[in-house]
Amino acid sequence: MTADPVRTAARPAAPGPLEFRRAMGLFASGVTVVTGSDGGEPVGFACQAFASVSLDPPLVLFCADRGGRAWPRIRRSGRFCVNVLGEDQVEMCARFGSSTGRKFDGLEWDPSPWGVPALRDVLLRVHAEIEDVHPAGDHDVVVGRVVLLEAGAGERRPMIFYGGRFGVDPGEPQAAGLWGWGDHWG
Repeated sequence: MTADPVRTAARPAAPGPLEFRRAMGLFASGVTVVTGSDGGEPVGFACQAFASVSLDPPLVLFCADRGGRAWPRIRRSGRFCVNVLGEDQVEMCARFGSSTGRKFDGLEWDPSPWGVPALRDVLLRVHAEIEDVHPAGDHDVVVGRVVLLEAGAGERRPMIFYGGRFGVDPGEPQAAGLWGWGDHWG
């Protein structure tokens, strides 16, 4: 039996940006800071859209807002470092999640062998070279070939972003509002 195209029900309307944001907030994710260098100047942004892609070759991806200030500068360099934050690094998250201010003022960091800023005391640093960039709506999906992994010392809990807040335990105080609607990651 085939559907009659004239009698097929209309498709529901696609969700608007606010509805989509609220719905996607029900997916818990880790929080990272993607860093790079542009003409010797460190740049970076907070990013929760980060994932591994392939084991062989080792590939990762992150999504960056094309309207952001840092991503176009990192893209030019061809290299980046994904710094995975621990739950105690709220200040670092706020610093790099804001659309204003100079992210590296007064911050201690180490240069990677490729000159890319590597943040101190994070859970993990993933150093990569840009393999490919795919436009996707108002963002770019960036695929990077991993060239070095650096795990942090000790066991700490990761920073989790869920429901517009940090953490998933409703019984614990959590930071809220670090990222505003107008902030552009990337």
